[in-house]
Amino acid sequence: MYGSGMAEIYELLHESRGKDYRAEAATVTELVRSWNPQAASLLDVACGTGAHLRHFAALFDKVEGLELSDAMLAMARAAVPAAVLHGGDMRDLSLGRSYDVITCMFGAIAYLKDTAELTATLRSFADHLAPGGVVAVDPWWFLETSLDRHVSADTVTVGSRTMTRVSHTERQGHISHMVVHYVVAEPGSGVEHFAEQHSLTLFTRAEYEEAFTRAGLRVTFVEKIQSGRGLFLADRAEGGRR
Repeated sequence: MYGSGMAEIYELLHESRGKDYRAEAATVTELVRSWNPQAASLLDVACGTGAHLRHFAALFDKVEGLELSDAMLAMARAAVPAAVLHGGDMRDLSLGRSYDVITCMFGAIAYLKDTAELTATLRSFADHLAPGGVVAVDPWWFLETSLDRHVSADTVTVGSRTMTRVSHTERQGHISHMVVHYVVAEPGSGVEHFAEQHSLTLFTRAEYEEAFTRAGLRVTFVEKIQSGRGLFLADRAEGGRR
């Protein structure tokens, strides 16, 4: 889980590395509205610091978020004060309401451990859809497209703060083990170092599609967008697509 150190610099660091949250939110919204032009309410599952959610808030009448990390949730509340934010795990989604759109962005779905958890979680997404509702899932890399022993490094300066991120990812079976080290330097505060470890499941594309189907959802995969990982769009199989 992301701690307080990462929560503070998360969005700033990724934006400085070239991630365009506004453009991604606009792309997802355009695709979702091609299926459901009247979509007005959105739940962003694993919303993190609210980086996507704050842009969704300008595109939908009502937005809500769900986040497991308390530190991330606190940042999201500050970033999107108009949103209703829930603390909780996507594995236990039970909010007692429905939405026109449910999103899960930036590979967060890969924190699910196996296809059983993936299917159950997608089924809970389906249970929270309003009639005509759409699910949009931004996956992690597929098993067949993932890189083993991958190293990534970036140093960025924003204002007076300089941040370095170095990661090493190693594939073990269907799991991508990622160790990330951060060094943050700022005048008056000195230098801070912290590290985090993440285990992300490398589902195959077929495993994702089978899980959507088992969850009662009809799925389409849009290739090449979202930094090359693509995007899954789905609606209830019995509801039909507009």
